[in-house]
Amino acid sequence: MIIAVSVLAGLGLIAGFGLALAARFFAVETDPRQEKVLDALPGANCGGCGFAGCSDFAAAVVKGLAPPNGCPVGGMETALKIAEIMGMSADASSHVAKVALVLCQGTNDVAPVKFRYNGTATCASAAQLAEGHKLCSYGCLGFGDCQRACPFGAIEITEGGVARVIRERCTGCGNCVEACPKNLIQLVPVTASVHILCSNKDKGAAARKACQVACIACRKCQKTAGEERIEMDGFLARIKYDNPPDDPALAGECPTGAIVALRPDGTVLSKEEVKKEEAAAASGGGER
Repeated sequence: MIIAVSVLAGLGLIAGFGLALAARFFAVETDPRQEKVLDALPGANCGGCGFAGCSDFAAAVVKGLAPPNGCPVGGMETALKIAEIMGMSADASSHVAKVALVLCQGTNDVAPVKFRYNGTATCASAAQLAEGHKLCSYGCLGFGDCQRACPFGAIEITEGGVARVIRERCTGCGNCVEACPKNLIQLVPVTASVHILCSNKDKGAAARKACQVACIACRKCQKTAGEERIEMDGFLARIKYDNPPDDPALAGECPTGAIVALRPDGTVLSKEEVKKEEAAAASGGGER
């Protein structure tokens, strides 16, 4: 018995010594800056930077494969810290804070359904069946794939069955953008205040039949704001977010209500508030 225990103990010592030598021999040296960069990151591990997580992003920064301002969650403050660690400069002008925006207002009361869906309660599954149960084949299906993909709890499904972004929680990681099978979610500058919340590319009559607040390609918004701010994608008007319109009164130009003006917290300006903006613009108190 004593001999068996001694043999096992000896084998254990030999194996441990061998593992120690192997660990020392095959050890990969890590740049000490990598740990500092990792400590500077928020630790969300959301993948918004395009890497698997914060650790991978930190390694990529040290190797020169990612810029200091590549973390959308940390923003400019984190970018400056990382740039200091790396001995680089982080241009504040190169970082534009962005938030997610759902380009759809097709709630159940304005966007009719074409059949009752009883399948798996995910947008990805529902979209496979005749492009979804709503008459608008471009609209939000409301099963919350984006909500489940958001690691910050920044998306809710409203009573009307449409996803809505809670701006104060949104970090712009982009997970929801990838999760939406209808490509309804876009990252937009947080400073942009006027938006076209529609993704329907059908002709006016068909779009309006599918959703009462759809864009009908009347081009009134484009004529008012200019082609440098609003472009046409077939029968759908789209905001050019590199030079977005900033006059809330523009929402009053849309006959269907597809255009909205948002407050900084993401809530929509009322029709009365928009009318005040229109009156101010007409009297010369505002700019178009």
